[in-house]
Amino acid sequence: MFEPKQGLSEEIIRELSSRNGEPGWVLDGRLRALRAFEEHQLPTWGSDFPEIAFDEISYGKQSELGQGGSQRGRAGVAAQREAEVALQRQLEVLEGQGVVFTDMDAAARDYPELVRPYFGKLIPPGNNKFAALNSSVWSGGSFVYVPPGVDVELPLQTYFGVGGGTMKRFERTLIIADEGSKVHYIEGCSAPIYTPDTLRAAVVEVVVKPSASVSYTTIQNWSSNVFNLVTKLAVVEAEGEMTWIDGNIGGRLTMQYPSVSLVGPKAVGKSLSVAYAGRGQHQDTGATMLHLAPETSSQIVSKTISKNGGRSTVRDFVRVTESATGCSSSVHRDALVLDDESVSEVQPRMEVGAEDARVDQSATVARVSREDLFYLMSRGLSEEQATGMVVNGFVEPVTRTLPVEYAVEWSRLIELQMEGSVG
Repeated sequence: MFEPKQGLSEEIIRELSSRNGEPGWVLDGRLRALRAFEEHQLPTWGSDFPEIAFDEISYGKQSELGQGGSQRGRAGVAAQREAEVALQRQLEVLEGQGVVFTDMDAAARDYPELVRPYFGKLIPPGNNKFAALNSSVWSGGSFVYVPPGVDVELPLQTYFGVGGGTMKRFERTLIIADEGSKVHYIEGCSAPIYTPDTLRAAVVEVVVKPSASVSYTTIQNWSSNVFNLVTKLAVVEAEGEMTWIDGNIGGRLTMQYPSVSLVGPKAVGKSLSVAYAGRGQHQDTGATMLHLAPETSSQIVSKTISKNGGRSTVRDFVRVTESATGCSSSVHRDALVLDDESVSEVQPRMEVGAEDARVDQSATVARVSREDLFYLMSRGLSEEQATGMVVNGFVEPVTRTLPVEYAVEWSRLIELQMEGSVG
């Protein structure tokens, strides 16, 4: 079994690349990213930003969870053994449609003509220190290519797990939806409980060609020791549509702000997110919408829940350039605070250069109403069950966008978080 050395150096990068059998262009990109990582500083904002001992991490040593290299077990309803026949049929359909769905390591070797023009172009190593770290040591993740005009009817699904100790995760995902195509990609992320702090620094790049549509759903349920630091960006061409859907539970610190760059006329960007922060947790989330072409539109809906001293921060950024005439953007944030210990804060930023742009924003902060709880309890529910029902109603605008099995699981996760939250 390969046991990588601790620390980050050119020697270790070359060893990692050689072990993966990568082409030279991948190794060159890793080495450039290593130099960018060494030059970048950690973010100075965020009072609870972790002190990370990068030299004590064994790079390239990945958890075995979710590490399947083939499409089997990664598409459709693959998590269910009894769905094997249906899964095989879907894989055959995908292959017949020319859809490529595989892990990122295999894609770099087997599909360089598809991967190389886009890999690291949307999110270069210079974007931030963690993007540079990922670009230098990435391993795992998914690659999806959908040919022109193809509608992938069933969601493509994958699962990433994080181990403990010095085992970290640096997935790299690239999705390319060619002209007029449509696809929904779902990733589930989780970590069992370990004592040591665990780092996840992932990067996601999405290319939406003209009139194509991509939905990217992430359901995350982390143990309390995970630092989840993710960079996501989609570039949307004319009349294309990109939707980010995020459900975040657990973790010590989550920092992710899915971005959409609307570069073509009438392109559409959406971000729908729910973040739950419990004791000792900070959910630092939000979204970025960049209007760079005329008649583009965007929507941001952020829902946060804080209890037992948890902290929720929402950072939204909307930028409309002078040339992006006829644009519209809507930003709405709702916060539910369950006790006096918890904190919810919003840090919005807007830059509007086009005079005819229509941009609106709103925010609400609420507590669980005692009247609502009393009404539900009078119908035979316990106070915890009543609180869970209210919270699930609060996040329903996001939950209803999920496939049924994910919506049910998400609702159950919310209910579990409510146990012990009252009294």
